[in-house]
Amino acid sequence: MSKKPKLAVWKFASCDGCQLSLLDCEDELLALAGEVEIANFLEASSAVVKGPYDLSLVEGSITTPHDEERIHKVRRVSKYLVTIGACATAGGIQALRNFKSVKEFTSIVYASPEYIETLNKSTAIADHVFVDFELRGCPINKYQLLEVISAFLSHRKPNVSQYSVCMECKRRGTVCVMVAQGIPCLGPVTQAGCGAICPAYNRGCYGCYGPAETPNTTSLSNWWKNLGVKEADLLRSYRTYNAYAEAFRKESESHDSQLT
Repeated sequence: MSKKPKLAVWKFASCDGCQLSLLDCEDELLALAGEVEIANFLEASSAVVKGPYDLSLVEGSITTPHDEERIHKVRRVSKYLVTIGACATAGGIQALRNFKSVKEFTSIVYASPEYIETLNKSTAIADHVFVDFELRGCPINKYQLLEVISAFLSHRKPNVSQYSVCMECKRRGTVCVMVAQGIPCLGPVTQAGCGAICPAYNRGCYGCYGPAETPNTTSLSNWWKNLGVKEADLLRSYRTYNAYAEAFRKESESHDSQLT
């Protein structure tokens, strides 16, 4: 009888939301548990089975010297390594510190900053080790996660869409909030995955899933300016969950330079 493939879930700097997305699978998780051995998942169980692991899911960004060492250890014991969520794929909301001085932050927040050991930047897992696939979202879509797990265990390419949120709006029959109501929306440059929840409730997309494939952020920013959006607001819009994703980072920096 062949052994079940081993699945491991690892946490770095994050809020645990993406791990909870896996737990939220409920019935699907039970089916998954029948197909794999969940060997390391501290969010769900204190029981740990030693590696190597067939598939590792990694949540969170690298923010400390200790985590910088630990991710290399995770990579060495993992046949496939998949990063899940905005923190792991783009540095997360904590990557906002990358635009300022970390020493200044620690001196303001902590009474004894000399005890704080941290890196100057919060960075994606792929900045440190080879990553087989990046699953975006804040949090991730649980159905996309199940697809990715199934794909790697079946030795095939994951079927995860790379197009923008606009496609999801069209599929659910949602009228464009930017064209019809003049509401600023990041949908045209944001990867699909959420089901276009915000536009469906007459709100602009906040970019939770990070940049779509080949996003034209400059063109979108010009549209926003025509709607009366100021440079400072454009800057803040690109600096949220995926602030350090390359396309959003470069666009935000272009507006930052206009303000300084």
